[in-house]
Amino acid sequence: MILERIHLAIVQAVEQHGSLTAAAERLCVTQSALSHSVRKLEERLGTPIWLREGRSLRLTQAGRQLLILAQRVLPQLAQMEAKLAQIAQGQRGSLRIGMECHPCYQWLLKIVAPYLAAWPDVDVDVKQKFQFGGLTALLDYEIDLLVTPDPVYQPGLVFTPVFDYEQVLVVSRRHPLAQADVDYARPADLQRETLITYPVPAERLDIFTQFLLPAGTAPAVHKSIETTDIMLQMVASGRGVAALPRWLVLEYAQRLDICPVRLGPQGVAKQIHLGVRSDEQGIDYLAAFIALAQGPGVD
Repeated sequence: MILERIHLAIVQAVEQHGSLTAAAERLCVTQSALSHSVRKLEERLGTPIWLREGRSLRLTQAGRQLLILAQRVLPQLAQMEAKLAQIAQGQRGSLRIGMECHPCYQWLLKIVAPYLAAWPDVDVDVKQKFQFGGLTALLDYEIDLLVTPDPVYQPGLVFTPVFDYEQVLVVSRRHPLAQADVDYARPADLQRETLITYPVPAERLDIFTQFLLPAGTAPAVHKSIETTDIMLQMVASGRGVAALPRWLVLEYAQRLDICPVRLGPQGVAKQIHLGVRSDEQGIDYLAAFIALAQGPGVD
């Protein structure tokens, strides 16, 4: 066999650390042993992996292909080794959850608590750094489950809808749209408003894609805020409006001076989906999490 794991690890380490010397230190091998492995691989491949440019190394076309393979395969091997080690030690496994939406975090908390009680041998880790980029993380085996309101169906992935909700406009109780005779908000109602959203491109925000853009309108000001608490404090003080799930708004409305308003006469219906790799959907503790998320009493 020409390619071995150490070859991929060398290519990745050199790319990350900039030199054969640094890569050898990172991989805990001597530089002579690493250089020997590289020479033998280049002889078998019949092409160089790097070209020297002064003191630096530049990947050749063959080297770039090896790097792409290393970035895909090495995380999968590491994940499998970790799982096998857990099985050997009598542990159930770990569940790494990626979040691709801000308000989903509050929903997730309601699932995690009973799940931890039911599955004490499973370690749960929530990775919020994958907000709005979780699909790549799932495909690259950096997470095991993706929580998203906007699934992107691809071969090798399975998305399960687990929770229906309505996206609504959030306004202060003193706002004209909060009056009892107002049944729903119209796109034109936002033309003079400051719309507060999470820091997400407008093309990925339902308030734009399903409400404002089809009507050819836009808010007077579009402001981004990262945290839900600050966002709703701003709305309660009359400094703007926002768009969030109705269930979340009703929770905050118990302590803040805000209320939900339907977006258009039909409203904006959404679902939270859980995405997993198709070849892992039969894993018991992973399937149990999805089943728990689908069960009653979450909202």
